[in-house]
Amino acid sequence: MRDRGAATILVLAFGLLLTVAGVAAAGVGAARVGRHAARTAADLGALAGAARAIYGPETACARAEQFVTVNNGRMTSCAVEGLEVVVRAEVVVRAVPGLERRAVATARAGPVFAPPGL
Repeated sequence: MRDRGAATILVLAFGLLLTVAGVAAAGVGAARVGRHAARTAADLGALAGAARAIYGPETACARAEQFVTVNNGRMTSCAVEGLEVVVRAEVVVRAVPGLERRAVATARAGPVFAPPGL
């Protein structure tokens, strides 16, 4: 029986398996971080826009876009419904070099209390 080198092949295969598992785990981690970054950008944009909603949709959405951009996101939509602002933001996620995905989140913000008639 000639089994010379069989252990070397098994060690290399196991090392390759660990490398693939590590790259997959890094991809999942990057996707989770991207999702949280998109949520943060959308939340802060909606809150900033809601603070300016009384001045009109243009002012509210401009302020929301500033906050989304500062948080490394891109605002894809902004809607003002009364005193509530709905912001949709996306963040680019680079899990693996050369592979780009986008994480998307939507947030709504408005006053906790508004007098009747507003």
